[in-house]
Amino acid sequence: GINLTKGLGAGALPDVGKGAAEESIDEIMEHIKDSHMLFITAGMGGGTGTGAAPVIAKAAREARAAVKDRAPKEKKILTVGVVTKPFGFEGVRRMRIAELGLEELQKYVDTLIVIPNQNLFRIANDKTTFSDAFKLADNVLHIGIRGVTDLMVMPGLINLDFADIETVMSEMGKAMIGTGEATGEDRAISAAEAAISNPLLDNVSMKGAQGILINITGGGDMTLFEVDAAANRVREEVDENANIIFGATFDQAMEGRVRVSVLATGIDSNVNRDDNSSSNQSESSEQEKLKWAYSQNVGVQDKLPETKEYST
Repeated sequence: GINLTKGLGAGALPDVGKGAAEESIDEIMEHIKDSHMLFITAGMGGGTGTGAAPVIAKAAREARAAVKDRAPKEKKILTVGVVTKPFGFEGVRRMRIAELGLEELQKYVDTLIVIPNQNLFRIANDKTTFSDAFKLADNVLHIGIRGVTDLMVMPGLINLDFADIETVMSEMGKAMIGTGEATGEDRAISAAEAAISNPLLDNVSMKGAQGILINITGGGDMTLFEVDAAANRVREEVDENANIIFGATFDQAMEGRVRVSVLATGIDSNVNRDDNSSSNQSESSEQEKLKWAYSQNVGVQDKLPETKEYST
């Protein structure tokens, strides 16, 4: 959005962030048009993340639709949103804007993972610095996402390819991602339990998940019995009819340790939609005031102002 924002931020205005993304969408698509999988990470509640993320997700969806029309056998862009919600101290207005942004983003992504910043208090204590708390959250996301990509690129006991990942993540709505790592006796079970404990998650449960992706990583000392124990511990948490895709990979740097990464998709999709549609009526008029035009870009120019055991 070089003309709209002149290289600055969006001034906490989502419609400015939206307009900036639309202005630069051709340039953005040049970078992602040949991708098989796209991760969109954003902080919701402000201008750029809230406004631009849905624009990019929509463009990726339309690009894959065009590809399907032209050559049905080509792969679509599998799009995953990984976003945060504001801290409580950032105020009600910013939270409502974030919720509206999430609602818009979910229309276009295949899978959406939401992490409320407020949940950082669950893993922090009075000695945890502000910077360290964010590093913990970032590390959880990094390890969890890497758990997905490693299944496709790392050598292992059981390898998967992109088609397997797509089966679990395509058009699946809300999701949770968790990772756990452990050493010593019962390390596999301990890692699995840490992966499903998800203290940073946005109050969702694996119970109703439609798809489950499990990745177990260890060194050369990881045994078949440990892989079996970890996978079964995760399986106990989900419906017996869930589509479970499993992989195990080796990493010599993990000697003496076992890591379990879990991605659960299609979580309580009906419940979440009902909750959104039955929002408190007294808040609806206030939310309308905070909405920005996604279908029209009206007056945007005028508005522009000068740890190892954590899950997500």
